[in-house]
Amino acid sequence: MKALATWSGALAGVLMMLIGGLLPSALLIPSAPMQLMDLPATWQVPALLLCALVSGPRAGMIAAVAYLSLGLLDLPVFHSGGGLTYVLEPGFGYLAGFIPAAWLTGRLSQQQGMGDLTAQAAAAVAGLVTLQFCGLVNLCLGALLGRWEQALPELVVGYGIGPLPAQLALCAATAVVAVILRWCLVVRE
Repeated sequence: MKALATWSGALAGVLMMLIGGLLPSALLIPSAPMQLMDLPATWQVPALLLCALVSGPRAGMIAAVAYLSLGLLDLPVFHSGGGLTYVLEPGFGYLAGFIPAAWLTGRLSQQQGMGDLTAQAAAAVAGLVTLQFCGLVNLCLGALLGRWEQALPELVVGYGIGPLPAQLALCAATAVVAVILRWCLVVRE
């Protein structure tokens, strides 16, 4: 039964990441006429973190590997397309970081006492930090090897620091959804 839950959680995670890549994130601003402010992020990372928070590290990692495999097999699921040549793009380190981020987030969420909102948000932020670290390592290695046309600080701002506040806000939203889903699915600590 646990294997079925893992695989169904992984499948749900892949589907959420695929759909999340199509949906831009936005913030509803309460004002006289309600306004939407676009955020510089998509729902791919929150979808991965949600999968790991609800279904655990195995399902999260399976979903991450499946998503990366789809993209590397020429399906245009990544931001700038797909294919094996995407490995040479500056942003690939962030995508590769999906795997350790999913594992860490899922592992933390399954620890004793991690069922409340604050703990789920902390697990999601830990996964995001892991993903950011992997992306930064890739950017630094590429800069050392002269792989990138842009300067390293410009790449770090564009790929890491720029989307980070929006991703942190989405981590909070992901934690809220995870707590609700864990309660509905009766995930016990």
